[in-house]
Amino acid sequence: MEQNMGQTDKLPLKPPTLSPTGKRPKNAGVAPLWISTIAALLFGALYAILPEWITVGPSWILLVIELIIILPGTIAYWLNHPFSIRTNRILAFVLLGIITVSLISGIVLLVVTLPQRQQGIQAIGLLRTGTLLYLCNILVFALWYWEIDGDGPHKRFQAGHQASDFLFPQQIDGNSWGWAPHFVDYLFLAFTGATALSPTDTYPLTRPAKCLMMIEAIIAMTILTILIGRAINIV
Repeated sequence: MEQNMGQTDKLPLKPPTLSPTGKRPKNAGVAPLWISTIAALLFGALYAILPEWITVGPSWILLVIELIIILPGTIAYWLNHPFSIRTNRILAFVLLGIITVSLISGIVLLVVTLPQRQQGIQAIGLLRTGTLLYLCNILVFALWYWEIDGDGPHKRFQAGHQASDFLFPQQIDGNSWGWAPHFVDYLFLAFTGATALSPTDTYPLTRPAKCLMMIEAIIAMTILTILIGRAINIV
């Protein structure tokens, strides 16, 4: 027995346990913010190429409004005088409100005016419009999920990226590995919500999160059943 104990003392130490992704534990920082800015501008670009009969005003005006809201904060950041976190969140929600209203108004105009325009619209045009609205829907709600989860990326960082409004698979054990959700994770959440019309691997935990997922699913169902369904019937 004593001999075995002596041999055990000479054994090499066990290497540190790795995370499920094969990486060592670390403290995650604030998730990159620039990707969400690009997503917002991409929404404006997609909205700009929608037919004007389902947009409020010129289709390009939304992209101009986005630039007016985004550019001051971006320039201030480049000049090393960034806006406060509170100011940035206010601007983010103002922008989110504008693009959400634009999306919903587009869906309403689509439903109301499509029966009158169906005879003069080619099926490929309807499918193109449906695809653009579908992508806009995903981008809008990815931005909503990104902003509301844990009160935004900075608050999520301060809380150690613990599960708050959404529970990602990496957070089930209390996020002991310091994993931080990035915008792509919320984009995937929005994509699965619009495609499967229900949560997949990430679950909403709070009422605002559940309400947003329901609204996204309703919009997705409207696009898929009304617009694309009519387009297929025309072919």
